[in-house]
Amino acid sequence: MVTRIALSGLASVASVVSLALSGPGDRAPAPLEWGAGPLTVAALPRITYVAHRGGAREVPENSMAGLAAAYERGTAQVLDFDTRLLRDGTPVVFHDETLNRTTYLGGAVRGLDAREWRGVRLRPKDRLPGSWRSERPPTVAEVLDRFGGRIVLMLEAKDPHGLDRLAEMIRSRGLTRSVFVNSNDPEVARRVHRLGLLSQLWRSAQQLRTDRPERWRSYVDLLDVDHRARDADLARAVNSGIARVWAHTVVTDAQRDRVLALGCDGVITDAPGRLARAAQRGAKP
Repeated sequence: MVTRIALSGLASVASVVSLALSGPGDRAPAPLEWGAGPLTVAALPRITYVAHRGGAREVPENSMAGLAAAYERGTAQVLDFDTRLLRDGTPVVFHDETLNRTTYLGGAVRGLDAREWRGVRLRPKDRLPGSWRSERPPTVAEVLDRFGGRIVLMLEAKDPHGLDRLAEMIRSRGLTRSVFVNSNDPEVARRVHRLGLLSQLWRSAQQLRTDRPERWRSYVDLLDVDHRARDADLARAVNSGIARVWAHTVVTDAQRDRVLALGCDGVITDAPGRLARAAQRGAKP
């Protein structure tokens, strides 16, 4: 069941976003250095910045406008978003199990079908910088079509039973080396690998206390570690033999500098614009 949340001032929230965006069918030109083919993980820099949910302290999380803003600002080399399945199996971009926190509706995401999804509208947070309109959360197909091959993407499969469909969507667009598929479950990561996709495994600080990451190196392409973990646990992850170890969810210069000093080669952040500007002013890379 979906319930509507009564909120005042809806019209004022539906303001036009300050960033000019192209229409759903438009494709902005890719930077020349990317060439004609899709951008892949091979093009990522030594230290990679990831816009977590598009940069949730700077833009409306998991929104098309937010992802577009992060892409056009160029302060992150990877766009991260979450995925869930609707009742009819349609993969959509959304974090929570319910609509309550980020939309004007209430109820389970799983309770809607694709037609009903078109009526959902995001509720941008008041504290976000800039002016953002209320918009429908995108489908996974829409995000892959708009950004796939033009920037590396990272999607978390919140509903692992939809992996086969996600894999087909990624393969059919030629994006198997351009999209990380994320989960907290090592067995899901193993399945992602067997499907021929880039597997990402995220672990909490508590989990990292007893993890033995070297056991996963044959099927995990990216280990996503909690920046709050102990130094020894982060060092063990960095030395596991897994090709990439990135830390989440970083929001301050000090947090970033610590994980990089411990050997992580990527920063997953809610504030990619601010951290990138700080780095340009002379902070550690």
